[in-house]
Amino acid sequence: MINFNAVYALLLREAKIFFREKERIISILISPLLFLFVMGKGMAAGTSPVPGYTYQQFIFPGIMAMVILFTSITYGLYIIWDKRLDFLKEVLAAPISRATLFVGKSLGGMLGAIIESLLLVVIGAAFIIPLSPLKVLLCLAAAFPISYMITNVGLSIGATMKSMEGFGLVMSFLTWPLFFFSGALFDLATAAPYIKIISLFDPVTYAVDLLRIIMLGTGYFTVWTDLGAIALFCLATTGLGVTAFGKLQQEK
Repeated sequence: MINFNAVYALLLREAKIFFREKERIISILISPLLFLFVMGKGMAAGTSPVPGYTYQQFIFPGIMAMVILFTSITYGLYIIWDKRLDFLKEVLAAPISRATLFVGKSLGGMLGAIIESLLLVVIGAAFIIPLSPLKVLLCLAAAFPISYMITNVGLSIGATMKSMEGFGLVMSFLTWPLFFFSGALFDLATAAPYIKIISLFDPVTYAVDLLRIIMLGTGYFTVWTDLGAIALFCLATTGLGVTAFGKLQQEK
């Protein structure tokens, strides 16, 4: 049973922490903006896979997925911080279910990803690709399940790690492959067969494709395929995360 009061309290705490770390908001956008304005512009002479759009505009949905990926998955690092500060022990001692704790922390991680996505969409709409208010709203709506899915992965990994160094090592071997195999920087239709096969098991692939359909009107899969795959990954990562947090409670 989910205790919504406890979920709200956990979400409020994570929101306060996020807004206090203003440098974090800016630093996360540095790499995506370099991809957009350096790589995107540097390859502007190349042919875009989507007629009527530049290469910079083509990769913009993928860069938005990149922001969600890096913001959401690195949130698992805060679980390790909570362990060191003994805050997690206090929460685990509270009379709330492991599902309540997991949902509260997951929503807290989503908050940062949604805010970062909003900032990037505003920058993109102003300088890169014209987006109607409806498309902006649809992009933000898509960011919710995508960020939830990726945050769950970060929390699940963070719950099993004992050090920040170990978490960083795992992230370095996970985030970049998830990003590069997603088709964020190229068209999957013309990719090598092995890349296509690997991309089918990459949750970020469907996030990029969904955002590309919203912004550019075309994608490798259908909208329903993307939504179905994201929903499936959300369910799977929720089960994985609740199980990982259950083991945390047993260790308290």
